Amino acid sequence: MVRRVRSLGLAGLKGYEVSVECDLSGGLPAFDLVGLPDAAVKEARERVRAAIKNQGYKFPVSRITLNLAPAGTKKSGTLYDLPILLGILGASEGLQLEPDAAFFGELSLEGLLRPVSGVLPMALAARRLGIKKLYLPAGNAAEATLAEGLCVYPVQSVGQLMAHLTGREPIEPAPPFVPGDSRSGELDFADVLGQENVKRAMEVAAAGGHNMLLIGPPGSGKSMLARRLPSILPDMTREESLEVTEIHSVLGLVSPEHPLITTRPFRSPHHTISPTGLAGGGAIPKPGELSLAHRGVLFLDELPEFDTTALEVLRQPLESGEVTIARTSGTASYPSDVMLVCAMNPCKCGWYGHPSGRCRCSREAVARYHSKISGPLLDRIDLIIDVPPVEYQDLAQRTPGEPSSAIRARVNAARAVQTRRYDGTGVRDNAHMGPAMLREYCRLDEGCDELMRRAFDRLRLTARSYDRILKVARTIADLEGSGQIAVQHIAEAIQYRTYDLNG
Repeated sequence: MVRRVRSLGLAGLKGYEVSVECDLSGGLPAFDLVGLPDAAVKEARERVRAAIKNQGYKFPVSRITLNLAPAGTKKSGTLYDLPILLGILGASEGLQLEPDAAFFGELSLEGLLRPVSGVLPMALAARRLGIKKLYLPAGNAAEATLAEGLCVYPVQSVGQLMAHLTGREPIEPAPPFVPGDSRSGELDFADVLGQENVKRAMEVAAAGGHNMLLIGPPGSGKSMLARRLPSILPDMTREESLEVTEIHSVLGLVSPEHPLITTRPFRSPHHTISPTGLAGGGAIPKPGELSLAHRGVLFLDELPEFDTTALEVLRQPLESGEVTIARTSGTASYPSDVMLVCAMNPCKCGWYGHPSGRCRCSREAVARYHSKISGPLLDRIDLIIDVPPVEYQDLAQRTPGEPSSAIRARVNAARAVQTRRYDGTGVRDNAHMGPAMLREYCRLDEGCDELMRRAFDRLRLTARSYDRILKVARTIADLEGSGQIAVQHIAEAIQYRTYDLNG
């Protein structure tokens, strides 16, 4: 007799249904597991055998054949332990399961359930598949409730689940998770003394979703400013929170206490990171730092120290907002809509152009240092900001700077304008405008056109740089509540591309 247990699997960020089919037959005792299982799935045989015995049930002495359908899709992970156990008990002891219920979870040898990764995308898939009830480890229950529309049962052990399924002691469904205050404990721009020009540039970047590069000597506050950027970004919508949580869930980075990520991610990988660590990959494709920063900030400190190959993998995802990883085991796509914020010293020693005169780098050495950053990557950066040393009078002042909440209010107002402007187009902010939108929303009068013409010739701008200046100017106009781009908006936008990276 064949017993089927509904379960779920994960391919990239896409959940899909897995049917665990169990057949008991005569012959020599054996335990065969088919359906393209990886090593972790195959090891379920020993975990299931021990869990059944340690929970007081009899392990069948017969030939056991288990198939994970669809058999042509590779299965990985430990989440199939529970449905495999239920398939065996269903076939051997006549256990009846509800047709609209699905099960997954890792088993300990004593029959306790341990949390698994990727619960949210699987729960969302279960809802799409018409599954009404989800039985899973108690540590994953809060995360699964985020899918809404599902009755989620938190299971502590096999014995508890069996008592529920046989009607002896029902399990109470998990209550929906209610997130708390997402802004508490954030770093604040009020702590930053001085650097008003850099704060203004970061406000512009946040208002339009623009990428930026900070260049300044050590101790000028580049990293401190970058780490406070999420505090002035708009609050995340529920849809954005679910997108970000799905990615982190796949890597097991979601905590049971706070399963929903409600603050914009800030990822700051070390400069020794590999291209795979940055963009994602592996034998079974997994998201990298670029996707973990989705809807947030990817901060690359000491930009020229990064491997050139790693930096070049950023180019296409920054344009498309998506990373596609192709492996023999399959292809996976992960979103990568990020604000790229980079920081670097002006030279190898860090003091080129400093008033103290402590830099001894030649112009050729400075040029070599800057040449590590390719032109195509620079073309994808909208604002290049000079971060000067902090003056003593700024450090000595006792009055705190403008708080993040005040800056965020202006950013929210500008983003609201953009939301209305691009409603129904799939574009959310000025940084992602296409060519047709540029022509429609970034029209220049005669004075603006003449200023852009001079800048194009003198700064040797590329077509992509020209477009990015227009987008930044549109954002500056939005911050001022202006429907038309004016000369002062163009002038400020050009100012953000005048840093000399030729040494």
